[in-house]
Amino acid sequence: MIYSGKLQKYFAGISLSVILVGDLVFTQKTAPVLAETINTSIGEAVTFSCNDSEATVAAKNGPKVVNGTAIIYIGYQQLSNNKNPVTIRFNNGIKAWCRNDYETTNDDSTGYGLYWNGSDVLYGIYSATGTQTGNDFRRFASGRWLPSYGSGGGPKAAVIARINPANGEVNYATFLSGKKPDNGQTNSLLVQSLSWNGANLTVKAMSWWNPRNTYTNSMNCSGSSPYQYTAAFTGDLRTMTSVSASTCK
Repeated sequence: MIYSGKLQKYFAGISLSVILVGDLVFTQKTAPVLAETINTSIGEAVTFSCNDSEATVAAKNGPKVVNGTAIIYIGYQQLSNNKNPVTIRFNNGIKAWCRNDYETTNDDSTGYGLYWNGSDVLYGIYSATGTQTGNDFRRFASGRWLPSYGSGGGPKAAVIARINPANGEVNYATFLSGKKPDNGQTNSLLVQSLSWNGANLTVKAMSWWNPRNTYTNSMNCSGSSPYQYTAAFTGDLRTMTSVSASTCK
């Protein structure tokens, strides 16, 4: 038997709903509703457009970050002859903004990763396969750690962009890629995770051929690629503060 004094303690912290059936009274436990939070998400790029509803975009199961009822998705728009990256935000299912103008050249560029602290810090991860005439991420990367794709074309480099989560505008960006030691051409790099400590952005990636050191030059590596690679950047993406890679120095 549970006495009244113990009964109050027993049900402390448990939300109860009362169901009346005739003269009988039943109590049913209901779980508290918790706001969902997803700070970082990296995965396969999916295709959608700025005209799509949130239900349509969500059904693609692409990378997204969530803070309560605000959700930001990243992917790409398939055009007739190439891909352009797309980033979109919904608040309570209503589109707040959508940006498909970060890169509008003939390059095949996609979005495949996000980090969001739920407030004012938002980073997007995009791919680039070369330099084409027109507007691309170079206009945001001027004066940053690596301001362009570099020489060559075809291998898939990464672009890290700091974005204003209120309107989707890119504040600044940097390219991040491998670099062939024999001819200096750009080689592939795939970002696998992002983390933020309030001052620095840490990027973990796989780099084919040689990853770059803090001065953007090729590291000296042994063994075969891809190499596991970790780099930390200042929040403004001007400086790489530290770097490490398996079997490289």
